[in-house]
Amino acid sequence: MTDRITVLGATGSIGRSTADVLSQHRDRFRVSALVAGQDAAGLARMARELGAEYAALADRSRHAELRAELSGSGIACGAGPSAVHEACSRDADLVVAAISGTAGLVPTRDALKPGRRVALANKESLVSAGQAFMAEAKRQGVPILAMDSEHNALTQALAAGCIEDVETLILTASGGPFRTWSSDRMAGATPAHTAKHPTYSMGAKINVDSASLMNKGLELIEAHHLFGVGPDRLGVVVHPQSIIHGLVQWRDGGVTAGMAVPDMRIPIAHCLGVERRLTIEVPRLDLAAIGSFTFEAPDEERFPCLRLAREALAAGGAMPAVLNGANEIAVQAFLDGRIGFLDIPAVVEETCRRRSGQGAAAPATIEEALALDGEARALAAELLQRREPSQLKIAAGASRSGERRPPRRV
Repeated sequence: MTDRITVLGATGSIGRSTADVLSQHRDRFRVSALVAGQDAAGLARMARELGAEYAALADRSRHAELRAELSGSGIACGAGPSAVHEACSRDADLVVAAISGTAGLVPTRDALKPGRRVALANKESLVSAGQAFMAEAKRQGVPILAMDSEHNALTQALAAGCIEDVETLILTASGGPFRTWSSDRMAGATPAHTAKHPTYSMGAKINVDSASLMNKGLELIEAHHLFGVGPDRLGVVVHPQSIIHGLVQWRDGGVTAGMAVPDMRIPIAHCLGVERRLTIEVPRLDLAAIGSFTFEAPDEERFPCLRLAREALAAGGAMPAVLNGANEIAVQAFLDGRIGFLDIPAVVEETCRRRSGQGAAAPATIEEALALDGEARALAAELLQRREPSQLKIAAGASRSGERRPPRRV
C-alpha cells in the first residue's frame, strides 16, 4: 500500500525530519505536495529529492525563484495563498501540519477533508482555535494524530487503558537553557542564549518559548483539546534528560510512560505508520548508558509564562487565543532586541488582563480565532510602543533568588 503525503511547513525542523523519514520509505509513500514559507531553494531541493508532484510557497514574491529552481524537474509549483490552498486541496491520505504560528491556522483547517488523517504539529490550531478546529475535524471525520513528541508519547501511553480511567496526563519539559538560571541572570538573556536548547535544534521563536516555558503552557492547552480532559487533569514535570516525553497516571495508581531518545523522527514515524510501525534509522534508547533520570517541579515564579498559560486555559473562552497572540508579539520584540527576556511574560500578562474584561466566547471558526489573534497582537504592540514601566515590570512574585536547587533523583 502506498500512502500519498502532503507536508505543510516542509522546510522547517519538523518538515525536514519528516522528509528524512519519507526518504527511508520511498516504496511506502508518494509525496503529493510540499508547502513552505519563503525558502524557494530549500523547497525545490526537497521536492526534487522526494519526487513531489507539487510545491508551493506562501510568499508570492518568490514564485519566479521557485519556478527557476524547479526548471526541468516536471514538478508543478505556485506561490501565494491560492497556491497553498491548491497544495492543501490535492489528493492525500495524510497531511503533516507543521507550519509554525498562526500562519498555519488556515492551511491546517483546509487540510481537514474526508478520507484523510492530519498529523498535527501546529500548536496554534488548538491553542487559538481548539474548539472550532476539533469540531470541524469531527464533522469531516478526520482523525487528528498528535505529532508533538509529548502528545504523541501520551497517545501511545493511553493505549494501556481508556481515557475515563486517567487521573492525570503529565507532560514533561526539559527545562530549557535557563532551567538553573536565577531571575537576575535571565534578565540579561539574549536570543543567542535561548538558542542553546539542551535537547533539540529548533527555530528562533520556539527556542524562546521553550526557554520561557510558554511552549509547555501551550502544550497543556493543546492536550486539553486533543484528549478532552480538563485543566485539573493535566500536569507538567521537568525532566532534563528528555527521555520520558509523557506520562499517564491512572486512577488505580499505576503510571504508563512514553519513552524514546529525543528525536522528532520517532513521533513522526509513529504518525506516518499509523496501523503498523515503520522501521527507521534513529539512535536506540540505552537505559544503562543513561544511568538515571531526574525530575523536578516547574518553577512558575521564575517562569511565569507557564502560569499564564494555565490561567488562560482555566479561563477558557477567548483567553488562549489572546495569550498566544500577545506572546508572538512579545517574543518577536525580544528577538528584535526591543525588550528583555523577562519583559515577555509581563507584556503577555498585561495584554491578557486588559482583554479579560471584555469577555468573548471561544472562537467558533478559524476566522474568529484570527480576529481575536489580531486584537491581541494590536493590544500587545500598543503596550510595547508606550513602554509604560507598570506594563513591563516582571510579573508579580517572580523570584530573584539564586540558582535552582539540585533535582531529585529516581
